[in-house]
Amino acid sequence: MNRKIYHNLLIIGLFITVCLTWGTTWIAMKIIVSTVPPVFATGLRFLCAAPLLLILAYYKKAPLLFPSGQFGFQLCVTLFYFAIPFTLMLYGERYTSSGLASIIFATMPAAVLTLSLIILRERATVRQILGLAISIVTLSIILWYEGHSSIQNQRYGIIALLIAVLMHAVMYVQCKKRCVGISILSYNALPSLGAGILLTTLGLSESPNFHAFTLQSLLSISYLGIVAGVGGVLAYFALQQITQPFKASLVFMIFPIIAVILDNIINGSSISYQSIILLIPFLLGMILILHRYPQRPNAL
Repeated sequence: MNRKIYHNLLIIGLFITVCLTWGTTWIAMKIIVSTVPPVFATGLRFLCAAPLLLILAYYKKAPLLFPSGQFGFQLCVTLFYFAIPFTLMLYGERYTSSGLASIIFATMPAAVLTLSLIILRERATVRQILGLAISIVTLSIILWYEGHSSIQNQRYGIIALLIAVLMHAVMYVQCKKRCVGISILSYNALPSLGAGILLTTLGLSESPNFHAFTLQSLLSISYLGIVAGVGGVLAYFALQQITQPFKASLVFMIFPIIAVILDNIINGSSISYQSIILLIPFLLGMILILHRYPQRPNAL
């Protein structure tokens, strides 16, 4: 096979893999929270991912610990990138649709750009500022529309998801200064194990009803940990290595669409018609932000 054709097919395959795994995580989380408490479920999710990540790190000879002087930051990564935000995502999905949750999380590029301007004093293009304004305005209108839905306590879910996005964005901006040269496996392996042990232990205080756990919930936890948490991350990292960052970052445009469609198919409900229309300018704003501003999340 021609090398160029193989290269293009590999890009397409990785792109589709990332879009599908990231797009389906939200419906999986919705299945989980129906029977498993969020803290305990998030702990199990990381305990599923950690062994495979540790094996891969050993195989690739990636160090488990951050470089000397970075151990404190590795603890921060464990708590504020893995443990707390991912728990908040599950908590948020208790009170929101999986489609809306995916849209909120798709604002990550906007959050990272905003914090980079404030914390790192980076410069943004006029195109990016325009995209930021469009995305913020349209998201605000979407949240206003969805805030009037019949879902009880939805505002609590929205707040939890927004906090999770903000935490991830802060950690990402800090990683731009502190994590240069650190392997993707080093970033994920030990923090996943630490978050898994911590959350599973704390989750026992939620008094989980093990008899109520369904096979669907347990399979969804395994899916989040192994397929999305390991496969999705590594696929996105590989995609960034073989194509332009902007093209790789277009997954942020696709996965919320997949999540909304799945929510409609499986649950028969999702966001309002007005919010679906507003997705067009919202995603346009994201494209303007991402252009010449690559995103590289270390986990999902």
